[in-house]
Amino acid sequence: MVRPLTEGDSRLVAAERGARVTVRKRIPSALPVVIRTWQDEADLLNRIWGVLHNVPRCLAKHRDVVVLSYVEGVPLSSICPNDTPVDYDLIVALAGLLADMTQVRRQHLPPLPAYWPRSSRDGGAFLRALAFAADEQIRRRNRADFGGLFAMLGIPEDALVRFAERVPTLVSRPFSLVHTDLHRDNVIVSYAGDPPLICVDWELASYGDPLHDLATHLVRMRYPDHQWPEVVEAWRKVMGERRGKAVNGLDRDLRHYVAFERAQSVYPDVMRAAKSLGDSFDQRDLDAATRAVRRALLAAEEPLRLKSVPDEPAIERILFRWHESRGVRSSRERKLSQIVWQRDSRLPVRSDFPLWAVNRALLEEGAASADRVFKGTAHLNTAVDVEGIDFPVVVRRKVGAADSRERRFLSEHAVLREIENSGARVKAPRVLALGRSGLREPFAIHSYEGPANGFAPPEHPAHGLRPYEADDLVDQLGELTRVGCGRLDPLKGAAFYPWLRSELVRLVSELPKATMELARELGLPGNVRLAEILARHTLSRRRPVLLHGDLNPWNLVRRPDGGGLTLIDWEMAMVGDPLYDLVRHMHLTPTRPEIRDRMFRRWERLLPPDCTHHWRDDWRVYRWIETVRSAYVDLDRLVTGVSLGAPNVKRAVQTYAMTLAEATAALGLPDKSMANPYLARALPHGDHGGSRAARFPADV
Repeated sequence: MVRPLTEGDSRLVAAERGARVTVRKRIPSALPVVIRTWQDEADLLNRIWGVLHNVPRCLAKHRDVVVLSYVEGVPLSSICPNDTPVDYDLIVALAGLLADMTQVRRQHLPPLPAYWPRSSRDGGAFLRALAFAADEQIRRRNRADFGGLFAMLGIPEDALVRFAERVPTLVSRPFSLVHTDLHRDNVIVSYAGDPPLICVDWELASYGDPLHDLATHLVRMRYPDHQWPEVVEAWRKVMGERRGKAVNGLDRDLRHYVAFERAQSVYPDVMRAAKSLGDSFDQRDLDAATRAVRRALLAAEEPLRLKSVPDEPAIERILFRWHESRGVRSSRERKLSQIVWQRDSRLPVRSDFPLWAVNRALLEEGAASADRVFKGTAHLNTAVDVEGIDFPVVVRRKVGAADSRERRFLSEHAVLREIENSGARVKAPRVLALGRSGLREPFAIHSYEGPANGFAPPEHPAHGLRPYEADDLVDQLGELTRVGCGRLDPLKGAAFYPWLRSELVRLVSELPKATMELARELGLPGNVRLAEILARHTLSRRRPVLLHGDLNPWNLVRRPDGGGLTLIDWEMAMVGDPLYDLVRHMHLTPTRPEIRDRMFRRWERLLPPDCTHHWRDDWRVYRWIETVRSAYVDLDRLVTGVSLGAPNVKRAVQTYAMTLAEATAALGLPDKSMANPYLARALPHGDHGGSRAARFPADV
């Protein structure tokens, strides 16, 4: 706020009556979206005013109110808007402002935080301190309100910590005062011209590597891309003349500071965009917020190593749900009535989860904290408590980047209803509701099968099944033979293996050109040749039963009571040969030989004879076809980057070189991966030596 001084005021602040001053007061309710080295801007200005002449003077301070000398002039942003080119002479003058700050040394400044680097030249330690400070002061302080939103957008909780761990050794440069927020709004072009440019808003000033100041200036000034080299060279020239050692390693290290600026900015940019929607908004507001979030995510994608960035429709839906569910706590019931959704009539209304419970679940979903949001390859799952319902539930949304290479044949809700109605002792979620919410986005609500204590993430048998878990899984596969599947079966009792191999051939025929070009280089055949090879095998026909279709470790949840496993995510369910479900599980899950033999013996003993006959002749064919499938699917994930963040996918692609060798051997084709040694070295080999078969004997 700008105001003139009264006669009484002028005596208090030692300034002339009528002189204009700037009165600043920090807003307690403002979002914490910045890194602060010091909390008292007035103290800092008092210390540096005698050294620098292009800063406001602190005239008075009382508690959280600060009175500053008024700078007569116009913000640079008013005469040179963002994204427009800046005159070269002005660029040089701005570089001069940054260079002036090197005159301020550590003894001029307030005490530094305890976590600050001890060395005044260690840029790597300084950059790590910044990353940890951003995590503590921005992400953690806003986690309760925005943690769930960050998780839904695909930003891992430890993204900034991982960034800090990747900071390399930087070239030594002498530390100095840095402004860290020198953008067009914070540069005043003075009317008097002495000095011509004045830096305002020193709340975010710090002490550290001057290269950090250049990086924040480059990003926040919103220079057109073509001007970046011009700005860097101007800074190099001016800074080199003032403090030559400050430009050491400029070309090597600037990118690391720019990467940090883009990485940490994703948090304030997302929060500001979300909050900009206010109590009411129209489509134009939502579009603007969506674009802002998308820009921030794309800028942070590389430095934070985000696995994927949602497209604009997905971001729009996430923002809509988040805003719809937040509201003002005092008007919770009014907000609850505003939750809009349409019921899917394919699922009857349940007595144990009435329509009002769906409203409450959707309300809680948008307000969920980060530790209740679990993102998989195909779904975003949010675990919530619903007031008035005595069990936890999970709201499931399709992920925009879900892998669509392998088709789904049955509706998950229909499969789960059939299991529940059959009375079979299969531990699976109950489907409670189905519908479309705001922006016509489909959702499903299931019973939550993870630990009920604080919604800790579900525990999965990532390293293989314990003996009692292996027994329990086989028992449940046996129970699946009791589930009626006549209404579900798209094959209508036709032979399963010919259909399975035709689906694999179809999948290969639809892979992108880039994937298939690399596949041919690595020795994998095209779809026509693959069909010829697969046709060599015929299998015995066993009674078709309901199959889960994707029993990888992350679709198996360890029950907190020690009562075996719950089978979740039935999206890839199918009707077919019961042997296939067991063998595919062994392909996807590390299985020791003794566990494999134990499961086969129990499976043969428990299942009806028409489900098991001649299995010993056929199981290796299923294991073989799954290895071949993995060679194509995992290669496509490597090429396209789809779903690489999912744990089951990550583990698979990390050992791709071994998968490829096994697949080409199974197809009876030569391994061509060594024809180009650089290509072979580029394939992921995993973290350990030896073959995949040596580590996962079930795949032998």
